[in-house]
Order: sequence, then C-alpha cells, then structure tokens
Amino acid sequence: MKRRELREQIFQLLFRIEFHEEAEMSNQMKLFFEDIEKVVIGETDKAYIGDKFLNICTKLPEIDSIINQIAEGWKTNRMSKVDLTIIRLAVYEMKFDDEVPVNVAINEAVELAKKFGGDDSSAFVNGILAKLA
Repeated sequence: MKRRELREQIFQLLFRIEFHEEAEMSNQMKLFFEDIEKVVIGETDKAYIGDKFLNICTKLPEIDSIINQIAEGWKTNRMSKVDLTIIRLAVYEMKFDDEVPVNVAINEAVELAKKFGGDDSSAFVNGILAKLA
C-alpha cells in the first residue's frame, strides 16, 4: 500500500475511538483487520497501521492538549468527530513522527478532510494545523 492508503486506514481505525471504550479497542482492532484483510494487505502494512495506531493512542491526551491550545474557540469536544480524528493523526505526525515532514502531514490531512469531512472540513483542518506549524 502507498503511504496515503496506509494513512487512510489509520484514520479509519482511529475514528473508532470516538465510539468505543478504551477496553473495547483491542477487539475493534481485531475487527478492523478482519475487514481490511478482504482487501489485499501485507503483513508489513498491517503492522505499520497497528503500530502507528497504538502510538497515537498512547499520545492522545498530549495530542488533545496541543489541539485545545491552538484551536481558538474550538475545543476537541466541540469538533466534528471526523475533523478531530484527522487533526489528531496530523498532530501526531507533525510532533512525534520524524518520518513525515510537517508540510506532508498538513497536505495529507487536508486531503482526508476533503474525502471524509464536510464542506468546510478541509479549510478548518488546514487552519488548525497551520497554527501548529
């Protein structure tokens, strides 16, 4: 899979956090990988998705704190779940993933917002992340 496809899969898995308790997430990961195996996916890609998801989960309180500091007038509990998930992924990549350049993280987040978000999502996501950059 290409990085963009991997990022999209991570977004979809990360989105489940909004609807399930922490104790349920290991089962959700299992279900996610059962679904994704219907598409041809290698073990390396599967490991990459799982590892990055778990790394983001461990940093979630710190990521949300960063978002709440930079999002004037918008706290994480008021954001749409799609936008919040995209921003969380991008903040993780910008702050904690040395393999992803900041401008790539922002661009990919905007593309995810165009694909999965509402009409104003891409502008909202871009505005929040631009403040962080």
